[in-house]
Amino acid sequence: MDYLDYVQMTKGQQIKYKITSFFTGIPGAIGTFLKFLGYLIKKFFAWIGNGFKSYGARFTQGDGATKASYLIMGVGNMAHKQFGKGLLFLALEIGYIFFMINFGSVYLAKIYCSGVHFDPDDYNKVADGMIGNVPVHYTVDPFFGTKTIDNLDTLDNSNNILLFFVMTVLISIAFFAIYIVNTKSAFATQEIIRSGKTPMGAVEELKMFLDERFHVTLLTLPILLLLVFNILPILFTILMAFTNYDKDHQPPGNLYRWVGFQNFADVFYSNPLKSATFGKILVWTLIWAVFATFSNYILGIVFALLINKKEIKFKGFWRTAFVITAAVPQFVTLLLMKLLLDDKGALNAMLGTQIPFLSDEWGARITVIVVNIWVGVPYTILITSGLLMNIPEDLYESARIDGANAFQQFTKITFPYIWFVTTPYLISSFVGNINNFNVIYFLTGGGPSPSSYYKAGQTDLLVTWLYKLTVNTSDFNLAAVIGIIVFVICAAGSLITFNMSKAAKNEEEFS
Repeated sequence: MDYLDYVQMTKGQQIKYKITSFFTGIPGAIGTFLKFLGYLIKKFFAWIGNGFKSYGARFTQGDGATKASYLIMGVGNMAHKQFGKGLLFLALEIGYIFFMINFGSVYLAKIYCSGVHFDPDDYNKVADGMIGNVPVHYTVDPFFGTKTIDNLDTLDNSNNILLFFVMTVLISIAFFAIYIVNTKSAFATQEIIRSGKTPMGAVEELKMFLDERFHVTLLTLPILLLLVFNILPILFTILMAFTNYDKDHQPPGNLYRWVGFQNFADVFYSNPLKSATFGKILVWTLIWAVFATFSNYILGIVFALLINKKEIKFKGFWRTAFVITAAVPQFVTLLLMKLLLDDKGALNAMLGTQIPFLSDEWGARITVIVVNIWVGVPYTILITSGLLMNIPEDLYESARIDGANAFQQFTKITFPYIWFVTTPYLISSFVGNINNFNVIYFLTGGGPSPSSYYKAGQTDLLVTWLYKLTVNTSDFNLAAVIGIIVFVICAAGSLITFNMSKAAKNEEEFS
């Protein structure tokens, strides 16, 4: 359809066309997204291939010192009079070797084992008891009568094994990167000397990290913190999804084992109760996210437009009132709403009724959406109010001169501008509502909870179900699977919808 056909449509036909175009464009967007992933994978393997090619070329063209640095890090730099850098590389290699001998290799070996591990010497002692099939020895406190396990340090713990395995892998990857840098540095120094120049000294190189490489200095600590507090837990969680870590497999008494994709099979089809629960909660999570996002978005725009009208007096007061609403801690508002809307709460007592705001399936679902409007609309109002103040008044004056009424001004000027600027906010709000733990947990606790759900309630979202699986029932393996699914839904959905939006396609425009 060309532009002329579009402008000849009625407003209703244009809206219908846009909605239809959006949904019919989703398969193409998914295909583009998958094609892009394939491109990234192809580029990754090409990068790996080029890396090995360069690695071999440096060895072939390098002198004796450069070749020696492939085995003993730092030799190439020290031979070329860069003693500081060479000693640093050598120290890192020695440190890594000691780390692997005394710590890393132990957990690399144990990660493949299953069952309970123990110190064989314990079988030569008289056991006071058993944990699983492992003999343990207790010391009894003479005053309190409490028992302390003496040989607890000889019992393996699956969590420690998995965590330290991931840590060892990350450290090994980092060391491999440093090793490659070592070979590149040795070869580069060799070429500098071959060209008749003097290699840079240690002091000069350090000064570079305060000048042209200052970005490396600034980013080093954040990247390390990212690895420790983000990447490490994510990898740990992903691996846990392939184990049977649940209430029946609690270390050190009973180590959990690898089960492959069994947990994913249970969630999708193998276990009727779990798969049915997952399907129902997934559908409700998406319904909740749509209503919670667009109700706040649309009502926020409406209220912002009303406050921004010239005829409205005390604009500062109204904006302040909504800011105060948003300033109250959300959990306080939600707990108060729970007290008001409970079956025996203040509202039912005042009305003399027994309206099941929180105890009926659809009553509770409607209630959480309405309460979410109360706590969420102020944020949209504030964002939209700022945008409305920045729309040039000349556009409205020109539209009025051309005979446009208020509705036409809104559809042609105001809303396109707001939609363009707030699309990223709308996407992030949708993702945030998929993971909106507070509203559900503090208001309904996920209830009501029928027997047809596995450890969940009818208002539970995937994220609150995940919480219950970990805290209440210790189904850590199932919770890890749910966490992965939530991540895939949020990541893929965000990337696809954002790249379909005008904000991504026409960054320089506001129409």
